[in-house]
Amino acid sequence: MLRLASNAGDPVIELQTNFGGGKTHAMLALYHLFMGVPASKLPGLEPVLEAANVLPPPKVNTAVLVGNKISPGQPQPKKDGTVVRTLWGELAWQLGGREAYEMIREADETSTNPGDTLRLLFNRYAPCLILIDEWVAYARQLHEINDLPGGSFDTHFTFAQTLSESAKNANQTLLVVSIPASDNEIGGDRGKAALSRLKNAIGRVESPWRPATADESFEIVRQRLFQPITEESGFIARDAIIRAFAEMYQNQSQEFPSECREGSYKRRLENAYPIHPELFDRLYNDWSTLDKFQRTRGVLRLMAKVIHSLWEGQDKSLLIMPASVPMDDGQVQTELTRYLEDNWVPVIEKDVDGYNSLPLACDRQNPNLGRYSACRRVARTIYLGSAPTLRAANRGVEDHRIKLGCVQPGESAATFGDALRRLTDQSTHLYVDNTRYWFSTQPSVTRLAQDRAEQIQQDQDKVWDEIILRLKADKQRGEFAGVHVAPDSSADVPDEMAVRLVVMGPQHPHKNKESETQARTRAEEILNQKGASPRYCKNMLLFLTPDKAKLELLEQSVCQYLAWNSIIQDQEALNLDVFQSNQATTKQQQTDKDVKSLIQEAYIWLLVPMQPDPQGEIEWQEIRLQKQDSPIVQASRKAVHEEHLIANYAASRLRLEALDPYLWRDVNHLDLKKLWEYLAYYLYLPRIKNQQVLLEAIALGVAALLWNENFAYATGWDESKGRYLGLKTAEHITVTLSSQSLIVKPEVAQRQLEADAAMAKPPTPSLVKEGTGSYKIEKEKTIDTVITADSSSDSKVTIIVPPKRFYGSVKLDALRLRLT
Repeated sequence: MLRLASNAGDPVIELQTNFGGGKTHAMLALYHLFMGVPASKLPGLEPVLEAANVLPPPKVNTAVLVGNKISPGQPQPKKDGTVVRTLWGELAWQLGGREAYEMIREADETSTNPGDTLRLLFNRYAPCLILIDEWVAYARQLHEINDLPGGSFDTHFTFAQTLSESAKNANQTLLVVSIPASDNEIGGDRGKAALSRLKNAIGRVESPWRPATADESFEIVRQRLFQPITEESGFIARDAIIRAFAEMYQNQSQEFPSECREGSYKRRLENAYPIHPELFDRLYNDWSTLDKFQRTRGVLRLMAKVIHSLWEGQDKSLLIMPASVPMDDGQVQTELTRYLEDNWVPVIEKDVDGYNSLPLACDRQNPNLGRYSACRRVARTIYLGSAPTLRAANRGVEDHRIKLGCVQPGESAATFGDALRRLTDQSTHLYVDNTRYWFSTQPSVTRLAQDRAEQIQQDQDKVWDEIILRLKADKQRGEFAGVHVAPDSSADVPDEMAVRLVVMGPQHPHKNKESETQARTRAEEILNQKGASPRYCKNMLLFLTPDKAKLELLEQSVCQYLAWNSIIQDQEALNLDVFQSNQATTKQQQTDKDVKSLIQEAYIWLLVPMQPDPQGEIEWQEIRLQKQDSPIVQASRKAVHEEHLIANYAASRLRLEALDPYLWRDVNHLDLKKLWEYLAYYLYLPRIKNQQVLLEAIALGVAALLWNENFAYATGWDESKGRYLGLKTAEHITVTLSSQSLIVKPEVAQRQLEADAAMAKPPTPSLVKEGTGSYKIEKEKTIDTVITADSSSDSKVTIIVPPKRFYGSVKLDALRLRLT
């Protein structure tokens, strides 16, 4: 607009996009804009006029040259009798008819470059608009020698350089040239040479311009395929859907690409609605790289068939996403395979979408996946993003983009992650390399892994050995004195006085609320026997067992791991290529992680032997563990929390829970060795971690100020004298575990302490107080010498000692009595 109206702007514009990128449409728009129709009659032109701040010229001389419509070997007679041979002759005739042609007649007849005459021609008929399309298609037909009316190959590109320079130097002249970017349009070596020469010729003055960006393509497709939203309810629904997607990308940011969290992505959702931007990205970034795929026309044709199929199927998706593309529809499938190799059709029917496809079977077998058609949606997304880039260096789609193409608000990304894992385990043509996934027309090593996994599943001992090996690799013990994984017999579990955990092997699973399980039977055997001998320390054992239902999934995952691991070991013999080796390594690492996780999910039952009634039968309490950590550590935490394993014990609890109700009801003391044996043997007593916990509890109990609420401590018992030796109370002591170390009932200890105190008290001499006391002798018996006093002086007198009984009175001081 600026160039033709005011001589400003770029004189030469190059349109270069992939096949179907909008070059022809851009030229048509320019042609109609300057064909003489008033601007007021051209809808949508107001923003252009406002930006340019000029009006289009009332008359523009236009020349349109379409290379595949002009033959370089045949002169073109015109209706006025003029015979045109070259492109420059055609150009002149279109700008000004016979008069303009006469200016370059000689150059046209001799098929030579017209030189500066072109600039004069443009100035004579300015403003001039020159549109050249399919120029490469014309130029690649020329010969090296000048034996065609259209001129030679070299002469033609000399003309191209002259044309661009003349357009630059002339007044109000605009040259617009379309340059193809795809091999499909260039056509062979001759076409490539022509393209290179043409770009060099006009590249000095041209300004590259892309007719339609990806975001503009959103609008093109939307306007072509959907009616605009006019009602308020439509805008409300659109905004609610876009807001829901934006919130999902923010709340689950770790599951999706980082750009989804930015505000610009929300605007892209608005511009592309009701189509998801990811679908446009795959079509414009991946499929448009195919030579046969037209960037705009191909997208329009594909999306029209997709929308029709979804409308007929009454699809309820919030947006049209990559996962929404119904590849089981014949017309849609044709559009998605016509640009690819012929052998993609069976791949789609088997591993992507179709009545007998693997994803559909997986969805049917798993209700959690089938509820969302998760496997089908994942497979569709992978195919749409990977099929056109199969030969690219960086092939495949990342897992975050797969979820971006599948997940809608209200759905869990983890569900589609599970679907992806299942497909990689079973799909024949699906490859994986770290976090990238793609379909290929060549079978992957997945089928080989499946066959090996099925063989391994027949050898159950091999599967169990792998699980046991992983359990034994866990060296954590928690609060247990020892952990015994899958003992071959009860003799392998020591009969010692410290709490131990027995981890059952996978051959002994447990089922909730069932008493006759393999785990219970095995646990009872170990609890009662140590080999051929009876077990004494029954209160020192706890049992960790796998869940029967979850064990099946664990065994399947182990089979997959062993299969992939064997493929890695045999990769040289199998002659695997780089991608197959990478896939095997990735799958081996992935299944290894799955096995570790599933072991935590399977080993969730802690079996605790109990005996609430000392005279009753042994009962079993089953406690469910949470999947958070190592099963052994989790069992330790749970046992401590539920006090089935006591790592810290109070003296008051020892007395209330063991001593008073059971152990010293009929005795006054108990030696510590016997006490520890009782605690280790009997299931109705507290299960204390080890003897150190017991000794610490006793030491703290004896040292307490209120020791009479606990017990006393003695180092021995003298039966002949009926006394405790080394009796200690209310003081810090060092406790030893022996038959000579005793804990004593507090009341018994108190009596001995009081007796010892009474014996240790010295005799008190009899003194006569000063004062006014008096006494009366009842009967004389013996004579003795005492000291008395009167009110005047002290003197010794001889008196008669009364017998055993006397009467007397004395006056006491009340204050002194209180102080005393």
